[in-house]
Amino acid sequence: MAPERQPKRDAPRAERERTEARQTEVTRSGTPRADPARADPARADPARADPARAERDAMARAVARQGERRERSRREGRHGIGYGLGMFGLIGWSVAIPTLLGIALGVWIDRATNSPYSWTLMLMIAGVALGGFNAWYWLRKEAGLDDDEG
Repeated sequence: MAPERQPKRDAPRAERERTEARQTEVTRSGTPRADPARADPARADPARADPARAERDAMARAVARQGERRERSRREGRHGIGYGLGMFGLIGWSVAIPTLLGIALGVWIDRATNSPYSWTLMLMIAGVALGGFNAWYWLRKEAGLDDDEG
């Protein structure tokens, strides 16, 4: 015998049964799980219940993802372009500032005294040497080669 076809008027009933089956899905542990949208509409869509909370949750997820990326980068020893540019700037300024201070002090001493030596040139060289030492120190520290850290 051929299976009987249900009349079209039972279509809403079949849809209701499918919906009820979805609403009481079985979890992996075998316990039935109620549909959160049916149990509490606010839990199903927090943005509908409290838009500020949904925004905070989204921000918290974004911050957590960024933190995870940062930690993974630290573990793997990768540095981005921002790190390279920052290090470039740090090294540049650590040489430039002592050099410019040496030049400024040298010009002031040359104007204030009548010396046969060029204090500007001597203090500029001293500033470059001090800046080079400073840059070397920062590079060693960033590379993790410092023996001073316990």
